[in-house]
Amino acid sequence: MILRGERVLLRPVEEGDAGRLAEILSELEVARWWHGYDEERVRREYVEPVGEEAYAIEAGGEVVGLLLVSEEQDADYRHAGLDIALATAAQGQGLGSETLRVAARHLFQERGHHRITIDPAAANARAIRAYERIGFRPVGLMRDYERGADGTWHDGLLMDLLAAEFDG
Repeated sequence: MILRGERVLLRPVEEGDAGRLAEILSELEVARWWHGYDEERVRREYVEPVGEEAYAIEAGGEVVGLLLVSEEQDADYRHAGLDIALATAAQGQGLGSETLRVAARHLFQERGHHRITIDPAAANARAIRAYERIGFRPVGLMRDYERGADGTWHDGLLMDLLAAEFDG
């Protein structure tokens, strides 16, 4: 499925995207939060993902990032989760916000979800501010949530957005 915004196009990750996505995920500022990726790992996890959808984010005809969408299908817990990585050169231009708005609109209107979560590293203040501008609210701190590139555990911040609160 292809999703379109004003400046971004979201399309399923293809085999030919592995090199560019590995390059993005290896950029110093991106790898701080997404460490340990090479082309093989990108192929294994995102070209044919199991349990989640992986979208290449295009802007100006160029791949500038990765969007992951996961969905809980159990009717009693049904919701979706998002994760996003954007090339350093594409940051600070509103492309990430637009990507998340396009995805949220699709998940709320087309797929019928009532809630979306995102879980940035608690230290990623820039991402947290961007997610709050879209309407995500902090739910709670997840202690020792993920292992960082330095091998130690780091906290994550669980955030969510309800369909009734989404203005996009």
